[in-house]
Amino acid sequence: MTDDFASTMDAALRELTHSPGGLPGVVAMLTDRDDVVYSGVAGERAAGSGTAMTADTVFAAFSTTKAITGTAALQCVEEGLLDLDAPAARYVPEIGELQVLEGFGTDGEPLLRAPKRDITTRMLLLHTAGLGYDFFDENYRRLAEGHGQPSVITASKAALRTPLLFDPGERWMYGSNIDWCGLVVEAVRGRRLGEVMRERIFEPLGMADTAFTLTADMRDRLAVVHQRGEDGTVVPMPEMVLPQDPEVHMGGHGLYTTVPDYLRFLRMWLRDGDAPGGRVLAAGTVADAVRGGLDGQQITALPGVIPALSNDAEFFPGLPKNWAYTFMVNEEPAPTGRPAGALGWAGLANLYYWIDRQNGIAGFWATQILPFADAVSFGGYLDFEAAAYRRSAASRIR
Repeated sequence: MTDDFASTMDAALRELTHSPGGLPGVVAMLTDRDDVVYSGVAGERAAGSGTAMTADTVFAAFSTTKAITGTAALQCVEEGLLDLDAPAARYVPEIGELQVLEGFGTDGEPLLRAPKRDITTRMLLLHTAGLGYDFFDENYRRLAEGHGQPSVITASKAALRTPLLFDPGERWMYGSNIDWCGLVVEAVRGRRLGEVMRERIFEPLGMADTAFTLTADMRDRLAVVHQRGEDGTVVPMPEMVLPQDPEVHMGGHGLYTTVPDYLRFLRMWLRDGDAPGGRVLAAGTVADAVRGGLDGQQITALPGVIPALSNDAEFFPGLPKNWAYTFMVNEEPAPTGRPAGALGWAGLANLYYWIDRQNGIAGFWATQILPFADAVSFGGYLDFEAAAYRRSAASRIR
């Protein structure tokens, strides 16, 4: 059964990377609680380069960074260093200066007021603080284009000083919450986020190829980000590399990683926080962290307001979805076979993962192509996940 799955997936990846309008390259891996059970690689690191994609290719992780930052925050909670329900301004005073955007005046200037309540770190983890992204929100896009608001890609403090789009705690909105959460971790630990992650997450897990700054060896294995044009072709953008000496280690999107490294992180969640180099999280923390925390609120679709960066995006339209620390939780079984209560999320350049603690499997799909929710890459990922569940079902029958 495993051989059939591997040969089927290998053929599918080759088809995706050799067809007109396909993908430049992809790495897809599946793991159980103990080890990788499938490793698939196809295509090139940069379209037309002749440099083959490999299993150890380095990817800009984008928002798959978020779950690692959430883990660092939960470690602070375990040690009694962080109160999730205290004002986040206790740790990072600047977040207490953010105001709520009520619209724009006749002169085009933002209309701002004080928020009704403080932002807490729990709100940051749950994406209910009131923060957004300019590629998913029209008001933020207007601030960027008309008022010089820097993009989060600049990895600057100025990029994080955006107004709130609603009062903290009132609803879910995906945005720069976890970047602020990373600053909370730094304040609590008194060290840069990358240093905290290396000591407390990467070293115990054996994640030697994950960092905010590329080493020379990582750069040699780096996949290039591509842009898909309206005609379906993909164009390499080798100049698109995240800041390598950033003012802020952006906990929401700033890491580089490999798929084998990220699977080590996913396995930790399958193993209740345990890792080869020592426990990363207590089992009780994991049990609390994987539950949806929105208390009746739901995740909404993400509208792509900057077409070059994102299409309209939603996992499993029509199914209710919650948010945990810090993953999406589908509350009903998904069409791919993912059970209710499983976890997952994605990164802007069409990276996708899921964690199924019930069945003990997790998968990661890595490409480097914009805009987000690319039909070819997202469709290929969903096919990969569905094939993994067909494999599991066939194994049980056998």
